[in-house]
Amino acid sequence: MTSSLTLTEIAQKLGGEVCGDSGAKFSQVASLQTANAEQIAFLTDSKYLSQLNSTRAGAILLSAAHTDVTSLPRIVVDNPYAYYARVAALFNTESTPAGIASSASLAVDAKVAASASVGEYAVIEAGAVIGEGAIIGNACFIGRDAVIGTGSRLYPHVTVYHHCQVGRDCVVHSGVVIGGDGFGFAEDAGQWIKIPQIGRVMIGDSVEIGANTTIDRGALDDTVIEDGVKLDNQIQIAHNCRIGAHTAIAGCVGIAGSARIGRHCKIGGAAMILGHLEIADNVTISPGSMVTRSLPQAGVYTALLPLQAHEDGIKTAVHIRQLNVLVERVANLEKELKQLKELKSLKEQKT
Repeated sequence: MTSSLTLTEIAQKLGGEVCGDSGAKFSQVASLQTANAEQIAFLTDSKYLSQLNSTRAGAILLSAAHTDVTSLPRIVVDNPYAYYARVAALFNTESTPAGIASSASLAVDAKVAASASVGEYAVIEAGAVIGEGAIIGNACFIGRDAVIGTGSRLYPHVTVYHHCQVGRDCVVHSGVVIGGDGFGFAEDAGQWIKIPQIGRVMIGDSVEIGANTTIDRGALDDTVIEDGVKLDNQIQIAHNCRIGAHTAIAGCVGIAGSARIGRHCKIGGAAMILGHLEIADNVTISPGSMVTRSLPQAGVYTALLPLQAHEDGIKTAVHIRQLNVLVERVANLEKELKQLKELKSLKEQKT
C-alpha cells in the first residue's frame, strides 16, 4: 500500500483543484457512509447530499457543480467517480518482489525478465517470453512460445496456451484459460471429426480478464482482444472472435465463433451473441439479450423473450418484427370502425 498523501500531493499526481485545508494526510478511500477522518469519499450525484451532510470523511472528491455544498477539504474534478478510481489505485498498489520461486519449472530457453516475478509451481514452457515487471502467480501455466507483456499480472492458476500473447499492463484473474481449442468439429457419417485449431489468441494492452473467463484460440485466424477491453468473470469468447478496443463485457456473456464486436461497446450480463455477427462501435446490449442479427448502427438494444418451442420461437420473432406495422393496421381498422359506427348512427337517426 502507498504511504499517506495530502490532497495537494494527490492533485499533483492526478490533477484537480484543491479547496480547503490541504495539509491533512489520507491513506484510503471509502464511501460517504463509512469513511473516517483519514479517508477520502466521493460525491457523484445530488441524491447523495444527505449522506454528505452526515459523513465523517476527511475529504471529498466532487464536481464543480457541488463545490459549495460542503466546507470539508475537497478536490474538484470533472469526473469524481473516475478520479476516485485513480485515487484508490494510488492507495492500493500491490507489490510483488522480482524473482523465480524455487518450485517453478522453467524451460531452458524460456526468457524471463530479471524484474519479473514467477510464483510457486508455475510452469513456463520452451520459447515463452515473460516481460519486464510481469507477475506470474502461483501454479500458472505459460505454454511454449507464449508471450506475457511488460507489467502484466497473472493471478494464480491462469493458463495461457502455446503461441498466445498477452499485452502490456494486463490483469488476468484466477482460473482464466487463454487459447484453449475452439469448438470446431465437422460432422461425417454421424460422427464428429475434430478440426485442429491452429490460430492464436492475441490480447492487447491494458486488458483485464475476470476469473474463470475462457477465450478460445482461432481455428485458422487469430482470436483478438484489442487494447483496453474489460471482461468480467465467467465469459466465453469463442474462436475467431474480435473484441474492439475499450469494450466492456459483464459476467456470463457468451459470444459464438467469428463474431466481431466494435469499439467502446457495453454488453450486459448473460447476453448471448450468435456467431459470425458484426456489432458496430458504441453499441450497448442490455443484460440477458439474445443477439441474433448484426447491429450495424450505434445504440442501445434489448431483446428479452420467454422460452418457447423452436418453431414457435421463430414465428414469435417474425411477428415481433412486424409489430409496428400491425399496430398501424389496427389503428387504421379502429378508425374505419369508428367511422362506420358514426355512419350507422346517422342513418338510424334519419329513420
